Amino acid sequence: MKEETIFVGTGWANQEGWAINISVCLSDIPKEYITEYKGKKYIKLGVIKRKSEGDKGQTHFVKVDTYKKEKEQEEDTISPDDLDNLPF
Repeated sequence: MKEETIFVGTGWANQEGWAINISVCLSDIPKEYITEYKGKKYIKLGVIKRKSEGDKGQTHFVKVDTYKKEKEQEEDTISPDDLDNLPF
């Protein structure tokens, strides 16, 4: 089952187009997507160009990258066919 897209912010490209400034709402990030490594917290985000500019000039949007979570969920699921292939 594919999870819904989790939008957490917007972004604006500078006039030259080489930089994108983003604004992210930390409160909108589900805790299950925040990982910890060596005492630091991380979140994977995607910055995607919008098809058309937003009402306040937004040129990009920011979403939570859920790919790893989806892959982990698939690995945790055992199908009935897998039960026939167990080594014991």
